[in-house]
Amino acid sequence: MTRLNFVLLAAVLLCALATVTSTHRARLLFADLENEQSRQKQIEVEWRQLQLEQSTWAKHALVEGIAERQLGMHAPDPRRLVFVSPVTSAPVAAAGAPASASASANGAPAVSGPASSGAPAVAQ
Repeated sequence: MTRLNFVLLAAVLLCALATVTSTHRARLLFADLENEQSRQKQIEVEWRQLQLEQSTWAKHALVEGIAERQLGMHAPDPRRLVFVSPVTSAPVAAAGAPASASASANGAPAVSGPASSGAPAVAQ
């Protein structure tokens, strides 16, 4: 009978130690979870701030202002713009066709605007 008591006492002590160990480990894991949740909240706040900053930098007026002030850039005069449009199907030019029509027939882009002299279209 005493031998059975010792075995039962050892089993109870082992169960008690296992309970203490698992409780301690659960508390450590819960503390880690709280730390990670706090870190997640900080990262979410930083993400929202970065999105706000990105939307601020993406505003056209801000970009245009920086380009004018820091880089000395300005929008070209609309009268000096030349627009180039791609040709989807090139008709065959006749022998007496103007030079711009033969350029279109060769697959070159059609140029419209004041500077259609065959030079590349560039805003001046």
